[in-house]
This record gives sequence, structure tokens and C-alpha cells, in this order.
Amino acid sequence: MPPKLDLTVAAIAEHGGRFLFVQERAARRVVLNQPAGHLESGESLVEAVVRETREETGREFRPESVTGIYLWQGPAGRTVLRVAFAGRVGERDAAAHLDRAIIRTLWLDRDRLASRSPEHRSPLVLLGVDDYLRGVRYPLDLLSQVPVAGLALRAATG
Repeated sequence: MPPKLDLTVAAIAEHGGRFLFVQERAARRVVLNQPAGHLESGESLVEAVVRETREETGREFRPESVTGIYLWQGPAGRTVLRVAFAGRVGERDAAAHLDRAIIRTLWLDRDRLASRSPEHRSPLVLLGVDDYLRGVRYPLDLLSQVPVAGLALRAATG
């Protein structure tokens, strides 16, 4: 049986040596994660990370680069493909309503994040920060969104 694939995006936002995280409820645990979530139907990866960051933090996210594309075999046979974006966030909209699972947002430096590793939602949390700190940056045009009509045209001419 082929693995169930979860396609997710994550925002890596750094300011003054600290990174934006959410503390959230997931699988009956309280965990730390970047603002992150699943791609929705019809959405580009960039649109998804902007939406997820707004929903989970009340902040607008401006993606500037891709810091990593990670494949992780999670618990219960789930496979996660995560695209992590580095970018900047604006001020929090005080009127924003955060997703139900979000407890709070917080800013942590790399050492404080590492000291809280049992709370990480997955190993991808620290890996994304470490890649960012190592200077890993790929241009956003690494990712291509192929319109549905484009697929039909290619199939007909291919």
C-alpha cells in the first residue's frame, strides 16, 4: 500500500536572532512548530504558507526564499513532504482570530528551541532553523505552479 502523503508548508521568520513559533495542540500533545499547515485545493505553496501564517499567528508573512524541502516518515506510517520558506512577518493584527489549536505564539532563539526538543512537533522544526542559520536559500521560482489547463494541454501535445 502506498504511503499517505501530507503536503505541508512552514514559515521560518527570524528577527533579532529569534524565530517565530506557535505552541499548539496536536495529537493530544502541546507542541512547538513553525507556523505551518497543509496545502489546500487550488492553492500554490506560497499562498498556503502566507495563509497558514496568518491563521496561526495573526501576522502577514512575506516569503523571500525556500530554505528546504523535507521528506519525513512520521508516526503511524504517515509521510510528510514539507516545503519551508524563509521570510518576514509584519506586526500582529490584534483583531485576528487564531486557529483553534493554537495556544500562543512565541519567539525563541536556536538554543532555547533546541533545549525544548521534546516539545517539537517533528524533527523538521529544528532542521528548518538550522538550515536557515547555515544560509540555505533557494529562489522562490524553484517552485512551479502548473495550471490544471496546462496539464491537459501537455497531455494532448506530449
